[in-house]
Amino acid sequence: MADDLQQDTHSNLAASRRRVLAAAALAPLLTGAPAAAHALSAGPRNRALVKPVMTKLADWADVGNALGGPGDIRRFMYHTGLLRRDLMVFSRGIRIRPALALGTHMSFVRYADGSTLLMGDAVVTEHELQRFIDALQEHGIQQTAIHKHLLAHKPEVWWIHLHAHGHDPVAVARGLRAALDCTATPPAEPSAPSLPVDLDTAAMDAAMGVKGSAEDEIYKYTFVRRETVNDGHVILPPGLGSTTALIFQPLGNGRAAISGDLVMIAEEVQPVLVALRRGGVELVEVHHHNLTDEPRLFFVHIWAVGDAVQLAKRLRHAVDATNVVPMPGGSG
Repeated sequence: MADDLQQDTHSNLAASRRRVLAAAALAPLLTGAPAAAHALSAGPRNRALVKPVMTKLADWADVGNALGGPGDIRRFMYHTGLLRRDLMVFSRGIRIRPALALGTHMSFVRYADGSTLLMGDAVVTEHELQRFIDALQEHGIQQTAIHKHLLAHKPEVWWIHLHAHGHDPVAVARGLRAALDCTATPPAEPSAPSLPVDLDTAAMDAAMGVKGSAEDEIYKYTFVRRETVNDGHVILPPGLGSTTALIFQPLGNGRAAISGDLVMIAEEVQPVLVALRRGGVELVEVHHHNLTDEPRLFFVHIWAVGDAVQLAKRLRHAVDATNVVPMPGGSG
């Protein structure tokens, strides 16, 4: 009798949980909450993959206006970058240049089915974090990861990965603008000619096996996965959501602070972590950036300080443990 009563109790609890979950799922529809802009990424697993299409800068004029400033075309991507020049962040006694680790980056991609995908990540202070998230959610923009890119630092800064997929990129851009307006993120500045970086970049390039690029007082290497990567049923163009980025900030006398991340599939994670630690590189975090990528991608964020050429040689071992190639068209 007691067993029957216990079984009935468990059944009632399970039924109650199902009713609560069903009500939660219906709540946005019943209350008129904005539909999530990323809903198109879901769908049957056997759905045919959709390819990205090339666009021109003029195709994104309305998106640029909604965001508050023009972006640039990077192959398939319309990209807008906003550096947190308003912040003075220190980690391990080193002032972090905005281009090293304090950049908000947003990329839009047009697809053959007429849809548009947004991916990117935003840098916000801890004080700004919750209001920024609330604004994203009010406009149907998904947060796919919230984490750190640096070890101990002041002031506290967080990185939020963004995702939206639909047929109204201007509405998504307006949502991004509303969220950014909850922060002190300054407007983009006109691109300035790259100045020489105070590092032995020729020796670093030889160590890495590829030529890097100078930008805003830093030197950067970018690699992309060899295999095709898709997000739901759309194919991600090389450089979107699946890159390894290694950024060197000069410290003088040939030394550099390095921040960045390496992209890996599951079987590469442990060999990469071992190679990094054997090279004296510090591990910050291991995590996902996206929710529906295939193959499933992991990212390890790193930190290192030392002789730039020697660190480049050590990082090369970790990069070589992954299935990547240099970014087409350079390390942009």
